[in-house]
Amino acid sequence: MTHYIIKEQEAGYLCRNGKFLRLLAAGKYTYPKALGYDVQIVPMSGEVKTCGIPENILMQDKEFSARVVKAAVPDECIAIRFVNGAYKEVLTKAETLFWNVYEKNEFKLVDITQPCMEDTLPRIYMDLMPVKFYKKITIKDGETGLLYFDMHYEKRLATGTYYFWNYGREVTCKIFNMKIQQLDISGQEILTADKVGIRLNLVVNYRITNPEKLVEKVDGVSGLLYTRAQLLLREQVGRFRLDELLNQKEELSAVILEKMKAGQEEYCVEIVNAGIKDIILPGEIREIMNTVLVAEKKAQANVIMRREEVASTRSLLNTAKLMEENRTLMRLKEMEYLEKICDKVGSITLNGGKSVLDQLSELAAGRDVS
Repeated sequence: MTHYIIKEQEAGYLCRNGKFLRLLAAGKYTYPKALGYDVQIVPMSGEVKTCGIPENILMQDKEFSARVVKAAVPDECIAIRFVNGAYKEVLTKAETLFWNVYEKNEFKLVDITQPCMEDTLPRIYMDLMPVKFYKKITIKDGETGLLYFDMHYEKRLATGTYYFWNYGREVTCKIFNMKIQQLDISGQEILTADKVGIRLNLVVNYRITNPEKLVEKVDGVSGLLYTRAQLLLREQVGRFRLDELLNQKEELSAVILEKMKAGQEEYCVEIVNAGIKDIILPGEIREIMNTVLVAEKKAQANVIMRREEVASTRSLLNTAKLMEENRTLMRLKEMEYLEKICDKVGSITLNGGKSVLDQLSELAAGRDVS
């Protein structure tokens, strides 16, 4: 004999020689193994484990059918399972049996044939759905999205998060950055009109204005703008000599901007700004220009020095004329020099009856004061 103990939240399938006889509730049972009896004990919660017994056979037992509930999900729907009023899981299988004894099971069918999830499902359950059944589209600040159902344009999406069922229809979205974007055209090697090879860096700032027309007319707008700016740069630079190019950099940038704006509607964009960022000269040209610059600065310095020397000489000449015409001024000048001499002399010894000032004057003139 074999003894079986079935707990309170369990059930047992009584079988004999592989044939289901009846459902056993909680309790203690004894059956002779030798006569082909067998009991399969399963938990009485969640999805029903049939232990290989066909469902229709189990459902013929009144005790079993009274303890279970079936969730039937049509092809165009999925179901949300609630246990005791709380969300539990999403069901996608066509039919599923659940124990309904200690858990109260409820099922909510959700139609997935309508693309917009918000039309059929509360927002709080959207992220709980199986990923293969829906598409989540996020449009960030400064972006816009073009929504397509089965490759047919539907509408424009503003900033936000959107959920769409991906069942029966293919949902796609093309997202465009509507902010001002910068396009760098770097390292363009161009010959000037006097055959000097230079490298230029150009910057173009643009903004997409009509994404609906853009997808119809243009494939890769940044690449097309790059090529147009590159060609305009080569066309304009080739007309200038090197000196003219360096002196008229701003004017050239204005011309390129004007010509870029002339074709902006064709590319469905607005050209905000365009200009030459850098002009890079060959090494030997830079050396020559540095030499010329040094020579120019030296020449300017020499001119300034000569101008100062002339001014100084003219000042001395004017002073000499004034002293010659005015004896008092000359005496004042002598006293100024005597003051400077006295600053350098430690002590002075005077002899004779002349005044100190006269003897110092004669001393400054190199005469004998004794």
